[in-house]
Amino acid sequence: MSQCEVIAIANQKGGVGKTTTALSLGVALAKEGKKVLLVDADPQASLTTCMGWHNQDELSITLSTLLYRYMEDKTLNTKECILHHKENIDLIPSSIELATTEVDLMSAMSREYALKSCLSEIKNNYDYILIDSMPSLGMMTINSLASADKVIIPVQPHYLAAKGMTYLFSTISKIRKQINPKLKIDGILLTIVDKRTNLSKEIRQQLQENYGSVIKIYDTQIPQAIKVAESTTRGKSILSYDKSGKVAEAYNSIAKEVLESGKERNKNTFTKDESR
Repeated sequence: MSQCEVIAIANQKGGVGKTTTALSLGVALAKEGKKVLLVDADPQASLTTCMGWHNQDELSITLSTLLYRYMEDKTLNTKECILHHKENIDLIPSSIELATTEVDLMSAMSREYALKSCLSEIKNNYDYILIDSMPSLGMMTINSLASADKVIIPVQPHYLAAKGMTYLFSTISKIRKQINPKLKIDGILLTIVDKRTNLSKEIRQQLQENYGSVIKIYDTQIPQAIKVAESTTRGKSILSYDKSGKVAEAYNSIAKEVLESGKERNKNTFTKDESR
């Protein structure tokens, strides 16, 4: 069994820090000695742009290419799509073409498993695969969740952002029942937190009351910082751009929580294998 853990960063609402979380968590895990692959599963290609590949039209192979090969039952060869970033992480890039691909995927055989098939080609080469999901609950997000072992849900501390998670939880529950029974929610991550206000405390308390009995809410919160936006224009993660800043410190902290969770998973897997 592969020891690679696949994590979908998902929320149907945009602007909650999914892309920043995917990149920053990926780099933090790499700094801990882990081999990490990021997957840009969003046609906006924000992750691809943030990592320094601004002209996606010039990329010969993207995630869209791999998904069409899957639909046409051609050899995937996922390795040739992978880009190597200077911060010791890899990327399967995206482009605007993925929007068309998602529509075409609707009529494909085993359409929910297309991304999972692409990743199975290279899964054994990594410790962690992080999928930056698109801000909707369409076919690409379903593919992301069908591929994942767990989900991290970034949430901005606004009332509407917290209120809108009910539909996401319902979707995850359906995918667990019908497509991917091993899928679990690893936790809710509060992002873009302005600690000068009481709102984040109120939202955290609300989340704790509504979901805390069944879903982990990370102790670590990702603070709001202008340097995050600055780092994306340089093709760097915040951990490289502002190493000693509070946002970098927070993502290093979340990485340690993810690693602890991964150790628990591997221990449970080992115990199951021993009992056979």
